[in-house]
Amino acid sequence: MFPFQLPQTTLLNFFQPAGQSASAGAAAAGAPLTPLAQQALDYWVDAAQRSVLFWDVLRERGNVYAQHAKSGKPPVLVFEFETVLDAREFELPANYALVRIKPPADRPTDPNKRAFVVIDPRAGHGPGIGGFKPDSEIGIALGAGHPCYFFTFFPEPMPGQTIEAVARAEVKFLEKVNDLHPQAEGRPFVIGNCQGGWALMLIAAAQPESVGPILLAGAPVSYWAGVEGKNPMRYSGGLLGGSWLASLTGDLGNGKFDGAHLVSNFENLNPANTYWSKLYNLYAKVDTERERFLDFERWWGGHYLMNKAEMDWIVQNLFVGNKLSRGGVQTADGSLQIDLRAIRSPIVVFASWGDNITPPQQALNWIADLYDNTDEIRAHEQTIVYCLHETVGHLGIFVSAGVAKKETTEIAGALDLIDLLPPGLYEMVIEDTHPEMHHSELIHGRYLSVFKPREVSDILALDDGREDEQDFEVARRVAEINQANYDKFLSPLVKTVANEPTAQVARALNPARMERWMVSDANPAVWPVKSLADTVRKQRQPLSADNPFLAAEHTASEWIVRGLDQYRELRDAAQERLFINLYRSPWLKAAVGMHELSLSQQSKVRDKKTGWAHEELLRMKQAQAEAAIEQGTALDAGMRMLIHLASDGAGVDERPFRMIQQMLREAHAAGQSKLTLADLKQSAKTQHLALLLDRPRALAALPKLLRDVESARDAFELVKRIARAQGPLSEQRAERLCEIAEVLALPLIADAESEEHPIAATAPPTKPRTPSRTATRPAAKRTSPAKTARPSSKRSAP
Repeated sequence: MFPFQLPQTTLLNFFQPAGQSASAGAAAAGAPLTPLAQQALDYWVDAAQRSVLFWDVLRERGNVYAQHAKSGKPPVLVFEFETVLDAREFELPANYALVRIKPPADRPTDPNKRAFVVIDPRAGHGPGIGGFKPDSEIGIALGAGHPCYFFTFFPEPMPGQTIEAVARAEVKFLEKVNDLHPQAEGRPFVIGNCQGGWALMLIAAAQPESVGPILLAGAPVSYWAGVEGKNPMRYSGGLLGGSWLASLTGDLGNGKFDGAHLVSNFENLNPANTYWSKLYNLYAKVDTERERFLDFERWWGGHYLMNKAEMDWIVQNLFVGNKLSRGGVQTADGSLQIDLRAIRSPIVVFASWGDNITPPQQALNWIADLYDNTDEIRAHEQTIVYCLHETVGHLGIFVSAGVAKKETTEIAGALDLIDLLPPGLYEMVIEDTHPEMHHSELIHGRYLSVFKPREVSDILALDDGREDEQDFEVARRVAEINQANYDKFLSPLVKTVANEPTAQVARALNPARMERWMVSDANPAVWPVKSLADTVRKQRQPLSADNPFLAAEHTASEWIVRGLDQYRELRDAAQERLFINLYRSPWLKAAVGMHELSLSQQSKVRDKKTGWAHEELLRMKQAQAEAAIEQGTALDAGMRMLIHLASDGAGVDERPFRMIQQMLREAHAAGQSKLTLADLKQSAKTQHLALLLDRPRALAALPKLLRDVESARDAFELVKRIARAQGPLSEQRAERLCEIAEVLALPLIADAESEEHPIAATAPPTKPRTPSRTATRPAAKRTSPAKTARPSSKRSAP
């Protein structure tokens, strides 16, 4: 009880400015207030005003939800667009369309630049999250002058639509983009967000020639991976008995699966955010949060449908079956089996330690499923780059302005450099620049992108071991049994009672929808809120931030969040323990016919035999590399030298590449050269293969690729200049440069930038020298990144 009683004054002045009208009313009543009482009264009035405004924003959310549904739930893109292809009209129809993003009138795009394509997830929500604000994936691409395209989809699936129909439609979309930009500097850069990532992997493996570099942003590919005690979502399928419940939901929906169920699953991961933080943040900042809240909720509440067959395919093949990285996915007729090793374009993976939906292990362990070591990656000519964020949550990977301005911008700006990287595995580390950084004029923006060679063992070191994935093998077998029983006995019965009217009623009564339409103008009980809110806004003045009662409110909110977090941790731990006890038990393994030997055999991800076609391809590549060792151009010689220097394990950053770009522009302007980046990329691939086949012989053949003494001297000087773009040469790179100088018979003098290492002068060569076998010695072993140096396991809000 406050030390004053002024209910009539408070009610009379309820809509007056906080901290002003209440005291005036009190003075008029002849009841002076103490400072603490005044602060309490001000807080009470402010809290009441915020409550009215809070409910008014929720009312607007409900109206936005209804209007969005009435207009057909269009993409939430903030950019204008036009439809290029509509897959609903294809021979094998799908509810997808290819749209072209219209650039701003004052910033036209260049049709000869590489096109950017964004594939958004179809995971319960509608499309548009990759471009629902200016600082987004699409916004970054438009700002750099790239033509942009987007794969959108519609709320209702086509009758009989399957995942294969969607994949075939997306392949046609990419073919169309390529046709629209025949003179582009490269194949389209395609971004797959979340579930759009595995869809992109299917396309890139089935039609490798249709895509350029691909970016998997928060995309799950290895569904069983994770760390015990931190990644509970992966246990959901096993605890529900497998995929049969998704099939039941689809049957009850009259052959359609309601995406609102998927949204609810995401929300249940973080009850503190779902049931308190998100709403309290709106209440606490209702004067400034309205627009941001409504923009996000327009997408978050736009629930879409999938055919039962589509959801069954996703759950059975991916979530429970984990077949994508294991080579178990194939077309319906069995004519094509998806092999991720067939992807020829560079693969960029962006994941975050703060992502509790797609943790880094699920985003990266497919690499260890496919390859035992980086030599196998190189043999398949794949370039894989991964970038790890420390804190951002799952949705922040796509929607955070900070991520868009940093990681997305850096990845997009480094595409040509990534194309030039020799096949292998790299970690992309984004560093802040500083004034003392060498050749800072070559760095675009405030960040420097560094590509550090990694090993498959480094990927495995991010996990706490993969023995726990054997439990998921048992869960998969149980799921197959349950699914077969459901399909045989229960599904026919459910289908006889399911119909469209009951399905529509069930969707309308889904809590995710009810909380929106019940708090909207469709409900007469909500009508007074708008007039009350209009009155409050006319008199509204936010409370002073130093009010002690406001501080107490924030403290109480923190206690509530802490309590819900503790509940979540206890719940997750109990679910994890239940899953482990159930699927690790010997009796269940025996009951489903899976003993320890079969488990260990099945956990060997896949048969790595490549087949006759792949062996023949490798033989042809080897023959091509063999021929390239003894012949080539000065460009090939320079590229061979640069790759040899860069393969010391220290990594490479963007500065040498920017210097090469600058040299090309200057040469073009002076009419001295017609070389293009495409020529450099092709030469880099060929010279990498030559060095991989026989490095000593490839280095010894360098003089044969250079026409004369002057060419040798010029090529070496150019290579030396590019190598120094990253700063003074390391000891190992200086030694490698000396080895090259010996091959070209260039005399050695002290390096002007580093007196410790002698580097070749540009005097005329005398006699070529065969490089010693030391040129092939491996780089010093690099310490694997520590698994423990990571953020806490506290999950970010989805």
